[in-house]
Amino acid sequence: MVMIVTTTDTIPGKNITQTRGIVRGSTVRARHVGKDIMAALRNIVGGEVNEYTKLLAEAREQAVMRMTEAAQEAGGNAVVGMRFITAGIMGGAAEIVAYGTAVVVED
Repeated sequence: MVMIVTTTDTIPGKNITQTRGIVRGSTVRARHVGKDIMAALRNIVGGEVNEYTKLLAEAREQAVMRMTEAAQEAGGNAVVGMRFITAGIMGGAAEIVAYGTAVVVED
């Protein structure tokens, strides 16, 4: 089953028939010493820090996956109003949270 996830409060062409509640998914990721060295070198010469870009992209994907699993468990087939929050936990570690409202939609 494909879960519709949107940052909007509605889904064009779909009717929200039930609201199942707020759902979230989170993950905490820490930096890796080897990647920190490469990132520090890249910081000297400039440019995108690919090591951290990849780390955060993977964390966002995992948070969204956990959120959609929570939506399915709540009986939803879509999530509306999805947002991300990032918070520093300690030096070198951050929590990524994906949250939204689980709903049931029909054509």
